[in-house]
Amino acid sequence: MGQPRPARNQSAWWRSAVIYQVYVRSFADGDGDGTGDLAGVRARLPYLAELGVDALWFNPWYRSPMADGGYDVADYRSIDPAFGTLAEAEKLIAEARELGIRTLVDIVPNHVSDQHPWFRAALAGGPERELFHFRPGRGEHGEIPPNDWPSQFAGSAEPVWTRLPDGDWYLHLFTPEQPDLNWAHPAVRQEHEEILRFWFERGVAGVRIDSAALLAKDPELPDFVEGRDPNPYVDRDELHDIYRSWRSVADAYDGIFVGEVWLPDTERFARYLRPDELHTAFNFSFLSCPWDAARLRTSIDETLAEHAPVGAPATWVLCNHDVTRTVTRYGRTDTGFDFTAKAFGTPTDLALGTRRARAAALLSLALPGSVYVYQGEELGLPEVELPLESIQDPMHFRSGGTDPGRDGCRVPLPWDADAPYAGFGGEPWLPQPPGWADHAADRQSEDPASMLNLYRAALRVRRAEPGFGDGPLSWLPAAEGVLAFARTDGLLCVVNLAGGPVELPEHSELLLSSDPLTADGLLPPDTAVWLRA
Repeated sequence: MGQPRPARNQSAWWRSAVIYQVYVRSFADGDGDGTGDLAGVRARLPYLAELGVDALWFNPWYRSPMADGGYDVADYRSIDPAFGTLAEAEKLIAEARELGIRTLVDIVPNHVSDQHPWFRAALAGGPERELFHFRPGRGEHGEIPPNDWPSQFAGSAEPVWTRLPDGDWYLHLFTPEQPDLNWAHPAVRQEHEEILRFWFERGVAGVRIDSAALLAKDPELPDFVEGRDPNPYVDRDELHDIYRSWRSVADAYDGIFVGEVWLPDTERFARYLRPDELHTAFNFSFLSCPWDAARLRTSIDETLAEHAPVGAPATWVLCNHDVTRTVTRYGRTDTGFDFTAKAFGTPTDLALGTRRARAAALLSLALPGSVYVYQGEELGLPEVELPLESIQDPMHFRSGGTDPGRDGCRVPLPWDADAPYAGFGGEPWLPQPPGWADHAADRQSEDPASMLNLYRAALRVRRAEPGFGDGPLSWLPAAEGVLAFARTDGLLCVVNLAGGPVELPEHSELLLSSDPLTADGLLPPDTAVWLRA
């Protein structure tokens, strides 16, 4: 299956790791049924080893009705049959580790599926109701929801309460198929700590925590008031005791956590990264930042500053399974990302977006900390605008059809240009657009100038150069619209976001360039280089 690669410092591998996000359903189909599965991932492990990643983060692979792409979990201790079996997951974890690749799993603690045994027992009137948020309604006949909290699906005006035939309502910050758990109940805490142990025992190196700031709720469940502190369901102080308890579990296995924490308050964000809580958290400021030198520098500075007091490494990511793909986003007039701004038919210059995405890859991989790469980004895949009849994402339907949803970044990957369905397997669960085979991994492997070979080269250099990854960053003098910074060991990164070519700083070696320099050695617009001083 390939040869294992030399690893970085084992004790703190996560501080500088490049972690590849696997959305199993769309990665590779091993049994030909059109749905990606663990067999498909296992068959592609040599590809991932050659790419040079340190770890794989898997989106939820558990048994699920798939009302929200697997984030509605019915059983945390079994693999969904569409993906394979628990035995296959254990083999995958072990085989990846033999190649020097660790595994992170996704835990969804805020809610479960409405098909979870606890919730089914709760609907039957059992004591399990205490494990969720059931309340009588307001109004003369209980016909008004217990409170007016907004849905977590952007643009959705639908209520977060669903009424049952017996008159009670239950809370779900996301879809009705995802009832929120009551984290004030000790059985909920105990169950999740046992789930963590279950997966650490099977060899996973870490856990990504979905919606990590939403678990705890004000027990009074008051109405939502904009700006009220504390918020009744976001970033409540009770969360930190939960994560301190989780940290003691992870430490027993030398495991790590990465939290999905969306918070505008940098001081409160940093609290989750104290030494006895989470190891890292996703950096959404950088992900949503426009392709603008000043704003990117501000995002980088603020990110490093908010992590410094707690000694945690930053994380950098350009795209994930919820966000418009980088090539498409950077090819638009508005190059930032905002869930509320997504719309059908947005004009896109894919050539420009691809050039910028190549430069952004070198930028993100040169910054201090760890980097997450969403599957297909290394192939330069664009966002797909799917036919309306093919969209499955509940975000689209809960918006009344105005939001394109997130399926456009989840279209199954192209592997072999000349094979049916671009080598994905059977007819994909989401349709691949015309020309998808042009992005196929086998075709890109043969093209020295491809996005795939750029990523491979960048990860080789990053692994060979200890100066990249976690550590200090120093900004260098640069023209307006240019980002230039130094890392340790004489490593430099320069990114030109200005309107014309610029001179490079003095250097002894050009390590890598996202696109060729001009004939007279200048750095063209929307291009990045790694240099040795």
